[in-house]
Amino acid sequence: MMPMTLPYTYILFDLDGTLTDPKEGITKSIQYALNKMGIIENDLDKLTSFIGPPLLQSFVEFYSFSEDEASQALQFYRERFAVTGLFENEVYEGIEKLLKDLNKLNYRLAVATSKPIVYAKQILDFFNLSKYFEVIVGSELDGTRSAKGDVIEEVLKQMKIEKKDQCVMIGDRKHDLIGASENGIDSIGVTYGYGSQQELEDANATYIVHSVDSLSIIFGKEAK
Repeated sequence: MMPMTLPYTYILFDLDGTLTDPKEGITKSIQYALNKMGIIENDLDKLTSFIGPPLLQSFVEFYSFSEDEASQALQFYRERFAVTGLFENEVYEGIEKLLKDLNKLNYRLAVATSKPIVYAKQILDFFNLSKYFEVIVGSELDGTRSAKGDVIEEVLKQMKIEKKDQCVMIGDRKHDLIGASENGIDSIGVTYGYGSQQELEDANATYIVHSVDSLSIIFGKEAK
């Protein structure tokens, strides 16, 4: 059973599916890339599995692309995403209030995302969320540090976190939880994103919550 409040100092947030809902921008950009690769997909809901994991990996997994084909598809994806898809995005209701309250309660916050850091920073700046985070870490455009475990490791390094029992990763996909485990920290899976309850359970989330409001409650409710 989850305690009423959780004893953490450092909170790492995934971006896509945790802080913001990027469905429109990502799926339309994947659709664009597939079309350029000669594959027509009219059902955007079929492309939501691309939200969260590294895209190169997903092109290989879901469309059996070779590494070279996946790299080409990724370049096509970025043609659209960097200009348009980046901003076809919405902050989940309650997230900004949660971040503001966590700051007031002296939690130390970071973003740990597999999305290229250049895009992550643009999105967070666009929605005026960057100010809530001490550190924002993502992958590089050349594919470096795309695995979530590597991203989390870099966050821990930049924040000089030594007491890992004071740190927790929040995310909506198994990759967030596996990356947390690889670094010896706890995890919270959120079901309001794109991972199912079963996926989060199978990835051994330390805790699972179902809403942004639930996150507010377990981290000490509202700042006064």
